[in-house]
Amino acid sequence: MLWIKAFHIVFVTSWFAGLFYLPRIFVNLAMETDATSHARLILMAKKLYRFTLILSVPAVLLGVWLWMGYGFRGGWLHAKLALVFLAIGYNHACGSLLKKFENKANKRSHVWFRWFNEVPVVLLLAIVILVVVKPF
Repeated sequence: MLWIKAFHIVFVTSWFAGLFYLPRIFVNLAMETDATSHARLILMAKKLYRFTLILSVPAVLLGVWLWMGYGFRGGWLHAKLALVFLAIGYNHACGSLLKKFENKANKRSHVWFRWFNEVPVVLLLAIVILVVVKPF
């Protein structure tokens, strides 16, 4: 079970690395006026989004395996699962925002994306605290 836990941590870390960087590309896209640079950033964002989405699958599946193997219980787990669902939703929201950039339909400023970029930091911090401290 320790191997499962190790791979879970690796996939979660990799998934969140993508969630940290993808909105950062959105910040640059929101400020970009040059068509060539815009196209390059779109390509980078599309590849990163696809990679991030793929990484989320084993992260979640390995988490379910751990839950079934250890039979974790408690309020901390419910809170963690709620935050994981928010992270999944955030990931899909990034996909929706990417489509808006692709269609040149973005209406949000680079400042909004700077704030949006902080969401996964807060999610990861809260998830790690819940898992390690188990406050409930």
